Amino acid sequence: MVTLQTERLTLRMLRDSDLDAYAEMCGDPVVMRFIGDGQPLARPMAWRNLAMMVGHWSLRGYGLWAAEERSSGILVGRVGFWNPEGWPGFELGWMLRRSFWGRGYATEAARTALEHAFTQLQQPHVISLIHPDNAASIRVAQRLGERLQGTTEVNGKAALVYRITREEWETRRAFRSA
Repeated sequence: MVTLQTERLTLRMLRDSDLDAYAEMCGDPVVMRFIGDGQPLARPMAWRNLAMMVGHWSLRGYGLWAAEERSSGILVGRVGFWNPEGWPGFELGWMLRRSFWGRGYATEAARTALEHAFTQLQQPHVISLIHPDNAASIRVAQRLGERLQGTTEVNGKAALVYRITREEWETRRAFRSA
């Protein structure tokens, strides 16, 4: 399994010891309002969700990482890839515990994950599916260079489709390093 490092975060496999923090995040109605059906998850459903994330790695060879703050070892949230059967495409997603919002962690982790998608997984493009009212996630997608491509329906809910191609990412990376 792949572990990635950013300046402030370790992106690693989710594990059973993450359950308390993960269940707190999934049980927070403010965090969950733009995720899935918009409803918080009770602890047993959070465990099932965590197990599903781990299972995605086994079936696809990639998935969502636990984002852990390097300085404290505390779980910040989850960031990574999601592409179950029937999904609209190879998605980069992020979800953070509310106490870690506003620190740039989502952008930092997603930027590193995006690099992994293009350089290691050889993805031709990456999408992010975002609830139309989720202004914070839209800003993260825009910071990554993703552009609005349209809308789709996921689990009966409208979602904006943000997208970046490998070529667009390479151009942005060359421009940033120049």
